[in-house]
Amino acid sequence: PSEQAPPPPPVSGPSSAARSALRALKPEPWPADRIAALARLKTIALPGNPLAVWLSDGIRSAGGNGAPLLADYLRRHGVLRILAASRKRAPLLLIPGAPSAKDLGVTLESLPAPQPRLFHVRASGSDGRLLAHRAVTLEPGKSRVTVSLPMPSELRNEVTRIAVEGVPSAGAVLLVDERWYRRPVGIVRASERASSPLLRGGYYLERALAPFTQVRTGMVSALLKRPLAVLIFSDGGPSSKAEAARIRKWVAGGGLLLRFAGPRLADREPGGDFSSAAGAGGSHFRERGDGLLPVELRRGGRTLGGALSWERPATLAPFDRDSPFAGLTIPSDVTVSRQVLAEPGIGLDSKIWARLADGTPLVTAAKRGRGWVVLVHTTANASWSNLALSGLFVGMLRRIVALSKGVSPQKERTLPPLETLDGFGELGRPPPTAEPISETQPRRPLVSPSHPPGFYGSADARRALNLYSAVGTLKAIAGLPRGIGREGFGRSREIQLQPALLAAAMGLLLIDLVIAYALRGFLSRFRAGVAAAVLLALLLAAGGAHASEAFDIKAAAKLHLAYVKTGNERVDRISREGLAGLSLVLNQRTAVDPASPEGIDLERDPLVFFPLIYWPLTASEPPPSRAAVARINRYLETGGTILFDTRDGGERVADPPGGGELETRFSHLLAGIKIPPLVPIPSNHVLTKSFYLLQDFPGRWNVGTLWIEPTPGRVNDGVSSVILGDNDWAAAWAIDKEGRPIFPVVPGGARQREMARRFGVNLVMYVLTGNYKDDQLQVPEILRRLGR
Repeated sequence: PSEQAPPPPPVSGPSSAARSALRALKPEPWPADRIAALARLKTIALPGNPLAVWLSDGIRSAGGNGAPLLADYLRRHGVLRILAASRKRAPLLLIPGAPSAKDLGVTLESLPAPQPRLFHVRASGSDGRLLAHRAVTLEPGKSRVTVSLPMPSELRNEVTRIAVEGVPSAGAVLLVDERWYRRPVGIVRASERASSPLLRGGYYLERALAPFTQVRTGMVSALLKRPLAVLIFSDGGPSSKAEAARIRKWVAGGGLLLRFAGPRLADREPGGDFSSAAGAGGSHFRERGDGLLPVELRRGGRTLGGALSWERPATLAPFDRDSPFAGLTIPSDVTVSRQVLAEPGIGLDSKIWARLADGTPLVTAAKRGRGWVVLVHTTANASWSNLALSGLFVGMLRRIVALSKGVSPQKERTLPPLETLDGFGELGRPPPTAEPISETQPRRPLVSPSHPPGFYGSADARRALNLYSAVGTLKAIAGLPRGIGREGFGRSREIQLQPALLAAAMGLLLIDLVIAYALRGFLSRFRAGVAAAVLLALLLAAGGAHASEAFDIKAAAKLHLAYVKTGNERVDRISREGLAGLSLVLNQRTAVDPASPEGIDLERDPLVFFPLIYWPLTASEPPPSRAAVARINRYLETGGTILFDTRDGGERVADPPGGGELETRFSHLLAGIKIPPLVPIPSNHVLTKSFYLLQDFPGRWNVGTLWIEPTPGRVNDGVSSVILGDNDWAAAWAIDKEGRPIFPVVPGGARQREMARRFGVNLVMYVLTGNYKDDQLQVPEILRRLGR
């Protein structure tokens, strides 16, 4: 865009500088401008036949397909490699549904893939609390799917973020502002007894409002007990001073009071606050001094009792530019035959939202505190006007309800950046390049470095700017020149050179030894020894050690986290990937440096080398033999710890082994294993503070209870031999080859995954250090005694 500051000029330098620049690369939350990139490349003096690597998202730019031009330029000047995500991992884009729809809905869009893809869409509040969750499958060959998130209006109005779990991208995040809120509207039940429903004041209001908001009817006291955005009187007003005072307080706090004229409002007298009078609908209170009208109403004039009658019905004048109704089409057949008149005075023009063709006010409004008081000077039914029978009536009500959070029709000219998304879809402080959004711009400002996606405005009135507004429909890059191949992202395959290099070194050593003995004439004397050495070297190079001995050597050489092989390929894979993710976290955050996790066969592999064993329980797992059960019991008795994970997310009855559903479901696995009595983990247990301070222990799920053996500190250094839970921790820890999480966690998103990792760290530190942290709690007492 023209207002965007030009990017810094490209620079060239040594390979070390390029390597540092590559490490600093991170995704940005706005679409790529390949035409601008090509223009910048043309300013660089390229060396002869350079190798160009293009990291691409694989998506065609919304403003034009500059990819073929960029690719052609790079190919003509050297060798080009294009790295792009595969269709299975193609970028995702969340597009909002209609804000006025009954349920909060979004559309999930991606490039079509040959296999089905499962995604989890979650809606959360500003505090990260999960408000709604829905699993959805993008079918093969399909590019989009609609997701509906039904919830009560109270919860819907707390939603600030909708995201696809496990996808760290700004496109997979949709920020929600009050334009998507479903505002509950209350219609005060009148005491009128109409002969036909079509004559009731609330009949047309209910049907006009129901498609886009939640409508409630009742008395004022009942309606205001629940959160309410708009309160409507179809005629009349408060029934007492106390009720009027309560409504004034509610309006000042941000509510919108909408009143319609009618016989009761027209039958009013000047003076006498809430003086009782009898009318067609029974006794009611006058509206002179309740403070809940935007303008003073005229008495007398051309109409009897404050109502104006025309021989010819009047039409509506076009809406002013600053009116909330600006842009609505006025049907030519909408007319008004009666209305109540506003008393002329200073400032009346600023309160008029709609006029009749002769200039008299039809809709007036006034700001009261943070809220609004709005008066329609005609009826909500068809007795004084046919407005309630038109589509214009629905459009006007939509606009009025949209103002119910205290947003002024005189909107701010500029909205400064409040919080913005980074390329990974996380909200943070706006970058220095972020500029305010002008309200005079189109409804969808272009997402760019000057306007990154995020929240703009103030904490009380935020406007969301999302990436979808600048991307359009996702389409794959097309029209690339022939001969250019595309590769997927991924780590280069590692080749283990250590065995080959050791074998080569041993061979060179033996050759050197043979040559030395040959020069000294000792070759025949040591021929047998040399032959034996050569044979030993060949056996070592070929891995001649017995398989079980090799396993023992590997297990004893370094610390390994272990898991029980269940025979279920999927479960075993998740266990391996989960412990690999936990090992990586331990390596990055602690002094523990575990090697790759080991899968153990209970029937033949030794258990003594592993301080912690993760055992995912499955109903289809074959039961261990008597010998395996004896080895498991010996492992538990000699200081080992097993984490049993039922992985059912709290669906079972939370009873420890020895009784309850767990024994019934897994009796074939646990039979003969000496599992001690278990208790829910105490809040001050050393496992809650062995490294991080924890209060709960989530995994992929965050339900159920963590059971643990109540071991005294003098037994096994306070380490429990059995820990039992059902939160599927391995799935929460699991990472792929690129180090990205594989499975979504429910319901807490990224924070829950972090807490699951912290539980894993605490668990390993607890198993390795025992009651060390409890000992630290006694240090003040020990020092006090030593001081004596």
